[in-house]
Amino acid sequence: MADPYHNNIYHQGDGDSYRTYGQGGQDSYGYQTDYPPQEEDAASDATEGHDEEDQMYEGEYQGIPHPDEVKAARRAARAKARTVADGVSDQEELAEQYEDIMEDCGHGKFQWTLFVVLGLALMADSVECFVVALVLPSAEKDMCLSHAEKGMLGLIVFLGMMFGAFIWGGLADKVGRRKCLIIVLAMNCISAFFSSFAQGYGFFLFFRLFSGIGIGGSVPIVYSYFSEFLQMDKRGEHLSWLCMFWMMGGIYASSIAWGIIPRYGWGFSMGTEFQFHSWRVFVLVCALPAIAAFVGLLFMPESPRFLLENAKHDEAWMILKQVHDTNWRAKGEPERVFTVTQIKTPKTQEDEFIEIQTATGTAFQRWVVRTLTLTKLVNHKANSSIDCIFYGLSVWFPDMIKHLQHEEYESKLKVFHREKVEQFHFNFSLENQVHKEGEYINDKYTDKNMKSVKFEDSLFVDCFFENIRSTETIFENCTIRSTVFYDTDLYEEKFIDCTFENVTFLHNKKGCHLDYEEENDVLVYLVSFLGCLAVLPGNIISALFMDKIGRIKIIGGSMLISAGCTFFLFLSFSQAAIIAWQCLFCGVSVAAWNGIQVITVELYPASKRATAFGVLNAICKLAAILGSSIFASFVGITKVIPILLSFGALVGGGVLALKLPETRKKVLL
Repeated sequence: MADPYHNNIYHQGDGDSYRTYGQGGQDSYGYQTDYPPQEEDAASDATEGHDEEDQMYEGEYQGIPHPDEVKAARRAARAKARTVADGVSDQEELAEQYEDIMEDCGHGKFQWTLFVVLGLALMADSVECFVVALVLPSAEKDMCLSHAEKGMLGLIVFLGMMFGAFIWGGLADKVGRRKCLIIVLAMNCISAFFSSFAQGYGFFLFFRLFSGIGIGGSVPIVYSYFSEFLQMDKRGEHLSWLCMFWMMGGIYASSIAWGIIPRYGWGFSMGTEFQFHSWRVFVLVCALPAIAAFVGLLFMPESPRFLLENAKHDEAWMILKQVHDTNWRAKGEPERVFTVTQIKTPKTQEDEFIEIQTATGTAFQRWVVRTLTLTKLVNHKANSSIDCIFYGLSVWFPDMIKHLQHEEYESKLKVFHREKVEQFHFNFSLENQVHKEGEYINDKYTDKNMKSVKFEDSLFVDCFFENIRSTETIFENCTIRSTVFYDTDLYEEKFIDCTFENVTFLHNKKGCHLDYEEENDVLVYLVSFLGCLAVLPGNIISALFMDKIGRIKIIGGSMLISAGCTFFLFLSFSQAAIIAWQCLFCGVSVAAWNGIQVITVELYPASKRATAFGVLNAICKLAAILGSSIFASFVGITKVIPILLSFGALVGGGVLALKLPETRKKVLL
């Protein structure tokens, strides 16, 4: 097999802490710096008064080694490891060179700026996971959604994110990290705008799907992109800090939902056909992180590692020089010179995943071979386990709260038997009542709400209903004579097996506009807010110890401790207890989540990093869909099965995670 890389020679300059790659061989790319050569005795204005021989490093008094000495020691250790090894591939040699360059560039202003921009993109992904759940209580009445339609709306976002992760992860390795991320953020912004104005269920569903396909690609791109600007000793910690933006996205979504959706006066309407309630304002505001990330990315460069893999050497060198100069100027050392003049360059090579030749298969067959081969290489079991359980329990916790609320509500049900009411004016609301075999003669029902009211086997004669708004209200097996329904939302669907005699319906209300104030329970927002806030300690611990104790111990330990926490769910007999156990589980399990994100970008080479991450993320979204569906089906039936499923999946994932290779002290391939 032909050598996929050119052979280049690099050496350490005498007395220089920066490595220079080659001196212009025919198989390598040489670069000239912007700095003119200086005579030996000359000194520039920038370096005047900074004679290194006369200036003592301030840490030398405490015995702290100079950063350049630490850097040189790390490089010597890696060089020794290469000599001990049987053989070093050209890909590994290029990775070592790139690591040396990133060490020379340092970690500073450039990485922190990129950190904020990519963090906002990660926030946009988090917000997308929360937005539908938070608007659903209002949207279901605004668009009169059935239970099946509500379920599909929650499912469609994850389906879109699953396909988005798979598609955009692969494209990011072919087209570029920055370009693909700009596109997915633009898709998210556009779909958020149009979905906020969509009046019909079909259009709203389509735009949320479109948004999911877009923003689903952000996670594999963001981590791949940021990791390629980090040196080895900073990678685990700073990728873990980046994970905190996902938590911040959840806090942002639940906070603004709490602040906007109950503000019923913030909307407007144009007749009865166009309604723009406060929840639609919330959908618009949710696009702000994506908009901010989109604008920030316009000022960020492409990943130089991606450019090197695609033979764009001059562009890569210019970006690396930009990173170097930006960081050292911000640190007050503008005299630092970017001394890299040559970088080992890969030849254009055929993709290893495509083993089918053009003459022996169609484009679709080659794509299938590539996908199946890559899927086999992706170790996804641990990640799938944590995603399945995390999203499954994230549905189970609020559904259990709703179930307890419903049980408490039903316990207060009032039942009226054989009541007879004549010439009475009902100008007050009816709620949580059942009226059986009643007789209502010449009665008036005006300007009122009916919530969870059922009339069964009852008789209505000469009655008048005006300006009635209802929810979960039905008339079953009733006889209605000489009655007028004026400006109500009592449709034919609410009359089951009823007999009508001389009944008139005039100016029926369109839509489901029951008073939102009673229907928007702040507990929905509080649960989301506390669940996101609870992961803060886990995020901090994982970031501080990711590079100290290693990724594998973080992942395995977190998943096994999370498995033990699931047994506390047997004690969830109240709403407060469920919220407390949710916070405990989220706080412990997030460390495993962060560790998996870090190790995923480190296990795969640059040419396939985003693709592998995208396939893995797509599998996780599928696991999330299955977990949510399975756990939701047991709400109100039993706790045993969800708890045992959680325990088994987390233990299995934790044990498998301990078998993964440790990547803490490995350069990024």
